[in-house]
Amino acid sequence: MRRLLVAVPLVAGLLACEPEAPCPECGVLVIASGADADVLLPVFAQGVGRAVSDQMFLKLADVGLEANTVGDSGFVPRLAESWVREDDRTLVFTLDAGARWHDGAPVTSADVVFSFDAYRDTLLGAVAGPSLANIERVEARDDRRVAFRFRESYPEQFFDATHHMRILPRHVLDTVPRDTWRTHPLARNPIGDGPFRLKEWRPGELIELAADSTFFQGAPGVSRLIWRVSPDFATAISRLIAGEADFVEAVVGPENIARVREAAGVRLVEYPSPVYMYLGFNLRAPRRAGRHPLFGDPALRRAVALATDRTTLVDAVLGGWGTVPPGPTTSLVWIAEGASPQLPFDSAAAARLLDSLGWRDSDGDGVRDRSGRRLTFDVAFPSSSGIRQRAAVILQEQYRLQGIDLRLEPLEFNVWMDRARTGQFDAIVGGWQVDLPPAGMRELWGREGIGGSNYGAYASATFDSLVAQAVATPDRAQARGLWHQAMATINTDAPAVWLFSPKTVAGVSTRLENVTLRPDEWWATLWTWKAGRRQELGSGN
Repeated sequence: MRRLLVAVPLVAGLLACEPEAPCPECGVLVIASGADADVLLPVFAQGVGRAVSDQMFLKLADVGLEANTVGDSGFVPRLAESWVREDDRTLVFTLDAGARWHDGAPVTSADVVFSFDAYRDTLLGAVAGPSLANIERVEARDDRRVAFRFRESYPEQFFDATHHMRILPRHVLDTVPRDTWRTHPLARNPIGDGPFRLKEWRPGELIELAADSTFFQGAPGVSRLIWRVSPDFATAISRLIAGEADFVEAVVGPENIARVREAAGVRLVEYPSPVYMYLGFNLRAPRRAGRHPLFGDPALRRAVALATDRTTLVDAVLGGWGTVPPGPTTSLVWIAEGASPQLPFDSAAAARLLDSLGWRDSDGDGVRDRSGRRLTFDVAFPSSSGIRQRAAVILQEQYRLQGIDLRLEPLEFNVWMDRARTGQFDAIVGGWQVDLPPAGMRELWGREGIGGSNYGAYASATFDSLVAQAVATPDRAQARGLWHQAMATINTDAPAVWLFSPKTVAGVSTRLENVTLRPDEWWATLWTWKAGRRQELGSGN
């Protein structure tokens, strides 16, 4: 039996400093939110609802600030105080004896087994349910010990066992028919086990949580935690600047960043982004079988990539608040470190390559042609996205200088989405939010994603093989090398041009202390933040 971790301190890593008891006159933290929650029961919660419910419900362990997903390095104890690996397919967790539900009942291994069954129940349709598919079963050894048995050995077992599932109270939910969970009063007023309890929910206005002073990992740093729903993004920024709110998770756009930067009493805090934007090519012929007449040729795709000035895009579209990714990932994911860059911007090399492919301007109209076909294609993007529209306009001008005619095709979002999914496009300006485990690259760019999220139908046996090897490699350094080879392969094949990754910039009141932001879940350490004195909020604020 190989021991992973024994006798772990109750609070370690990113929770290393136990918060002091909150003071009633200074412990209010107000978050300006652009949306309300839907439900607060974790099995359903998404978006704002997930951020709020995560203050009331715990995982067995949580990812640390370094965002590692291989093995258990850096993970922080939550409901589990320790864990051991019995063999290459079995993990056993020991629950903290002090963990309690908000009604006083102890958290037991039966709750963990019940939660796994609920998350995997297709009747509930939990968003995270498919992410637990590699777990064969979960069994209670006794009241505090629970074993996870996996279908196979792989490096991210610990992540899958802990990250996707929040533990639910069996004694509260087991008598409630599951087909009523989403609409049951408990979905809007749940009983949790975390550092905060729900105090009030005024739909469309605010959600207020109160600190649980008996929380087994220590009292939260604030006594009240409030999500204030703003009618629009501009109002959220205005509330932050006026001191009516303390935090905005993402200040978007150069103009708003300038507003916050110039305001008194607030500061900007930058943290890595999980999002990248890309120009994706369709390698299949739209509406007919076979290769796309242009982008079925990898050399032409490489020429377009060489003609793309991504640094100018970052400056023009994001005001410099972004980076050029090394490929289909972002700096948030651990494989980005040390990765070789994409094909560089090189207009002379692009011109030479196009010439060699026979694409020349034979009639002097400014557009290259070959065998009677002009080098022209459409790029589709959602008309609702200002960032994608600005990027498309700039790309149009960059490609015009190379004799490439790019025609802009703004579409209503649902129409754009339908066209992307069905392969009815030449090129698209798309965007993905990546997960911490890089294995998600298989679904977005691997052969198994064709017909799903791999809209352009890129297929490379070399890329797929390298990704499969990387996913199965337990040694992180060796796995990183394989991931880098996979990204070098896809960059050379150029099924897309990865344009930029916007920097995530939060607006933070200067009265907040101990603010740490984990990029995938900025709210993960919210209970450890501390707030200085503020004016008490009334019903009109």
